[in-house]
Amino acid sequence: MVLTEQTLAEELKAHTPSFSFEFFPPKDDAGEELLWQTIAELEPLNPTFVSVTYGAGGSTRERTVRITGRIAASTSLRPVGHLTLVDQSRGEIESVLKQYEAAGVRHVLALRGDPEGGPSTPWQPHPDGLNHAIDLVELANSLGGFCIGVAAFPEGHPDAATLDDDARVLAAKAAAGAEFAVTQLFFRSSDYFALVERARAYGCDIPIIPGIMPILNLAQVQRMAELSGSQVPEEILDQFGPIKDDKAAVRALGIELATRLCRELLDGSAPGLHFYTLNRSKATREIFESLKAR
Repeated sequence: MVLTEQTLAEELKAHTPSFSFEFFPPKDDAGEELLWQTIAELEPLNPTFVSVTYGAGGSTRERTVRITGRIAASTSLRPVGHLTLVDQSRGEIESVLKQYEAAGVRHVLALRGDPEGGPSTPWQPHPDGLNHAIDLVELANSLGGFCIGVAAFPEGHPDAATLDDDARVLAAKAAAGAEFAVTQLFFRSSDYFALVERARAYGCDIPIIPGIMPILNLAQVQRMAELSGSQVPEEILDQFGPIKDDKAAVRALGIELATRLCRELLDGSAPGLHFYTLNRSKATREIFESLKAR
């Protein structure tokens, strides 16, 4: 496969602000119908790209690959295919990459993925598989024709001994062929900018796109933050305390805080914003329209 159109990495380096959306693969037909409705509602916003996750523990991978391919074939959107190492042999991983290639998916996000028992359990690679995200970057790079993205962690990867160790890993992934990174969710712009500073200190110059998840359901977001190795800061939790039983008020505050975070990031020259949509478009569209109006 040969890249002919401008890649996402090339667009980002041209300082074109990126706005992108992430979905998760639904578990049933009703969920898939909702997903396609959400995609249709977000497509007019002309996002730079969209992505579909592999699901917890690498589950739903077949549905992920199928939906990602359909996005490439039947919409105007640029899909980024997720790929993890969880419970897959090297041959199976190569097969998924070739499926993406055949479907016209030219961008992939190379992730190790969480252990099947969750992030608190020890990582166990497949006996015939790969062990680290950098191994997946090297494999995808060796096949040629992919623009490869990786994950970045504003509060550090859960397995990293220090924040500097985490930054060194990100720099190594860039040296192995990664051309952009997308961060896990976070809630303070200072955490993002500190990550970028650490990465640059280790020679990592790839664009690092901040990942945004507005707090619409506090318990849900706290759980997702925990899974990604981050935490909702106390100063934010304190704001939700008085209104925690008022769903409308929680939603309004969540959107306000997310919009403020996005503005701080863009004002600080972040290359764009990546929204974790949870397969629903309304809150994302509200934040997007507020930012565009500004």
